[in-house]
Amino acid sequence: MRPRTRPHRLRSAAVALASALFVTAALTAPATAGATPSPTAAAAPDYCGGRCTDILPPGENGNATLAEILLNRMFGSRPAHTDDQLGPYAALASGYPGLTEAGLRSFFNDASFGVPADQVASTASPRPDVTIVRDKATGVPHITGTTRYGTEFGAGYAAAQDRLWVMDLFRHVGRGELSGFAGGAAANRQLEQSFWQAAPYTEAELQQQIDALAARGGRATQALADANAYLDGINRYVTEAYNGRTFPGEYDLTGHIDPITNAGSIAPFKLTDLVALASVVGALFGSGGGGELASAQVRSAAEARYGKDAGDAVWRSLREADDPEAVRTLHDGQSFPYATVPDDPRGQALPDPGSVVPERMIYDATGSANTATTKANGVLPGNLLTAKHGMSNALLVSGAHTDDGHPVAVFGPQTGYFAPQLLMLEELQGPGISARGAAFAGLSFYVQLGRGQDYAWSATSAGQDITDTYAVPLCTTDGSPVTTAANSYLWHGSCVPFDRLERKDAWSPTTADSTPAGSYTLVMYRSDYGLVTARGTVGGAPVAFTSLRSTYRHEADSIIGFQELNDPGAVHDAPSFQQAAQDINYTFNWFYADSRDIAYYNSGSNPVRAPGVDPGLPVLAQPVYEWADFDPATNTARYTPPAEHPQSVNQDYYVSWNNKQADGYTAAGFGNGSVHRANLLDDRVRALLQGGGKASRVSLTQAMESAALADLRAEDVLPDLIRVLRSAPVTDPAAATALQQLEVWLADGAQRKETSPGSHGYADATAIRVLDAWWPLLADGVMRPGLGDQLFTALTGALQINESPSGGQTGASAGGPVSANESIPHKGSAFQYGWWSYLDKDLRSVLGDPVAGPLARPFCGGGDLTACRNVLLTTLSQAAARTPAQVYPGDADCAVGDQWCADTVIQRPLGGVTDDRTTWQNRPTYQQVVQFSAHR
Repeated sequence: MRPRTRPHRLRSAAVALASALFVTAALTAPATAGATPSPTAAAAPDYCGGRCTDILPPGENGNATLAEILLNRMFGSRPAHTDDQLGPYAALASGYPGLTEAGLRSFFNDASFGVPADQVASTASPRPDVTIVRDKATGVPHITGTTRYGTEFGAGYAAAQDRLWVMDLFRHVGRGELSGFAGGAAANRQLEQSFWQAAPYTEAELQQQIDALAARGGRATQALADANAYLDGINRYVTEAYNGRTFPGEYDLTGHIDPITNAGSIAPFKLTDLVALASVVGALFGSGGGGELASAQVRSAAEARYGKDAGDAVWRSLREADDPEAVRTLHDGQSFPYATVPDDPRGQALPDPGSVVPERMIYDATGSANTATTKANGVLPGNLLTAKHGMSNALLVSGAHTDDGHPVAVFGPQTGYFAPQLLMLEELQGPGISARGAAFAGLSFYVQLGRGQDYAWSATSAGQDITDTYAVPLCTTDGSPVTTAANSYLWHGSCVPFDRLERKDAWSPTTADSTPAGSYTLVMYRSDYGLVTARGTVGGAPVAFTSLRSTYRHEADSIIGFQELNDPGAVHDAPSFQQAAQDINYTFNWFYADSRDIAYYNSGSNPVRAPGVDPGLPVLAQPVYEWADFDPATNTARYTPPAEHPQSVNQDYYVSWNNKQADGYTAAGFGNGSVHRANLLDDRVRALLQGGGKASRVSLTQAMESAALADLRAEDVLPDLIRVLRSAPVTDPAAATALQQLEVWLADGAQRKETSPGSHGYADATAIRVLDAWWPLLADGVMRPGLGDQLFTALTGALQINESPSGGQTGASAGGPVSANESIPHKGSAFQYGWWSYLDKDLRSVLGDPVAGPLARPFCGGGDLTACRNVLLTTLSQAAARTPAQVYPGDADCAVGDQWCADTVIQRPLGGVTDDRTTWQNRPTYQQVVQFSAHR
């Protein structure tokens, strides 16, 4: 967050205020926690042999006092360990070609258990039964408890030390009340609105999730005890930090605490806060499906263009629900049918064309709530939830194919880039807990992704379809005519009112956010068929379109699986790992490595649907089409059994980059076809193992980083384009020059990399600019003539055309979440969503190549090679004529025409301290490189 300051508040008083605060802090800051240190605990067994490493930029320390924030703004200084992992992380982009085993430590942290005596930076014991040791290198907390309570207390205490402000932000985001806490900036309002739409709860309903866990007993009882101890640790730190005036300075800047008198407060954390935080994580990274209305609109437009049968065929081919050419994590022919598209679907509820209207959410707006834009930036991106996210990758090679016979894994989550980061690093050692790794701020009572004593695990977002759209008939209880404005609906023959869930938000200007005062009420209507997201008509009858997600009201349930992953008594081999993953209801692909095995399991509460229902389209809200054993009171149903989830042990290798899991496991959305960014990983790992080759930690890291710098369009679609263009002599000088430049870039590896470290300029810069400019012109020129305007626009609403590193070159769009994702700058993650497969399949068809799962009709030049070539030549010439200023228009962080800067990764500030931008990489935010040498 960049505080928007008024001169009389900061500029004129900054130095004096900073000085005063330094004096105050010196007088009042508590000494290192004064409880008697716990007895020295025996070091936890560590079977990695020094070959476990990790990294999480920008740094572990996410706490800056007001004085430190002011110094950062005035002089660029930063608190210790704020950004010390950013440099090594960024340097891998230039350093990976010459990487050595010894050199890995230049780019990754030592992730061994414990801290050598000469590397201890500080030791604190907030209670006698726990010790928090921080290492000199990174400041990561290593928490050792002699009791379970003490261990979790220490975890909470350390989390608050490192991420208190972030934790506070997200407990408010999860309740749809960010603006009243952090300011009324337009982005803050957009974000709280999107979360209120996805997971609206009353406080009593948050408590119901806790009560439901308590009723389960066993591990759930222990989990709640752990969570309560964790909260006690957080709240102890909050009290100490407030009294000592060492709390994050953002509380001062947002008006919660007076920087002079210290009047104000930080609200204690409670169990329902953790549920709110879990709902944020689940909504961001662990859900899937819900795009049925967009899919239906593509189908309707296709039928309008080509007629029903031909239109349906085109829609199916564009949907690529189970594309035979899609890269799969399970590549040995395993089949796991789920969400299968039926040949003769039942219960479809296609909206009447033009009838769909998004549900109104904002009521009673006052003041600045009526303005769509503000000068102030939000503390988080407004489209953090609504924009699609490409998250996480994994590369694992079994011991049969590695240098020393032990499996190798390079994996981690791609959770975006923030300062401080959404994740934090920690080590937890105590009774029944032994792990080191990353956890989401505010949920770090267990490590969520990391390593145990003799195993490591990670995850990628799976996104399989656990969310359905129902067309719910509207009705009235007084006999008046039914319109789309009705607030009652038919449930099993009875007309019942929707639940109305409200959140009232109000804000006033602060030092951090100058947005004038305003307020509104956020309203979501809820039915037994889910949350109302839109209204329209089906066959002329008024309906509400609802979203029913299987994990709604169950965001806290996954606590059991994470507890097991941290417990060396629960996880000790591949099968026990898969058992723990089964206890996580979020949609994730889970990966495991120890000294003997690698393993995979796809988690999620996959509902069993009624026979004949197509989960990719809206469904009629009738009992016959409901989920099996559906109980709306608890939002539970029958779920597919564990044996039907994609899983494997010791396949030769696994790769995942949010791609298709296995044959028959239907993709929830569009875009999972012949070209996917997971191909970048798959091709490189296969090349490593070709001819009996052996992988190592070094070579697998190199494969990951080579893919991280690759332009997917250039590597996998440009060869098709070149073949079409070279099918006859290219006589136009401009087109010929551009084509030659593209060919040289392709021969150089088709990467977006600096000429030398720190040069801030790309090698093959002109060719990169040409392709950036060319792609949206290509998609339009190739596809629009055949699709027609209506279908072309509808398709952009289901799948964006492009996802370039800069967030530019978007081309036409239908607006909404898809185009929002396409245009996000500086986010690192790229090439997840786009029309890569459409152009690849179509061009190969034009060239006469065999295509499995082809598009239902030709598009480029109507299938004629000469006509197609003319389209490519025309659009290539147009692209070559675009100037750098036209392709890279600049923003608040980058000058017009600065190509390298446009691509750079920026750690989005969530607080007052900012970090330097770094060269583009498309890789996990937190990443492990592991190879265990022994086992218990």
